[in-house]
Amino acid sequence: MKELPMLQSSPLPAFDQYELKFKALADRKRLQILHELWERGKTCVCDLTEIVDMPQSKLSYHLKILLDANLLVKETIGTWSYYQINQKEVSHLLSEELCCIFRPNDQC
Repeated sequence: MKELPMLQSSPLPAFDQYELKFKALADRKRLQILHELWERGKTCVCDLTEIVDMPQSKLSYHLKILLDANLLVKETIGTWSYYQINQKEVSHLLSEELCCIFRPNDQC
């Protein structure tokens, strides 16, 4: 039996990690946040509150879910946090790596 692939630097099996990522993506507001960050690049949380029309407390909740799923990268400069898409992780969701989990008999 073929062993499931592990993602880098994590003790969780790939299924658990993908579940976390897809759960993070299964929300309209989080998809909107990702879309805005994709369009704008690195953006301050202070600007995101206006862009997505959301109070900072709710925005922080959604950002944490996206961060925990490793779909965002956070950088703190002074007192402000800046967020951007973790392009490597987003690319993995659309890659052959994921296909290998669902089609293990294919040559990966």
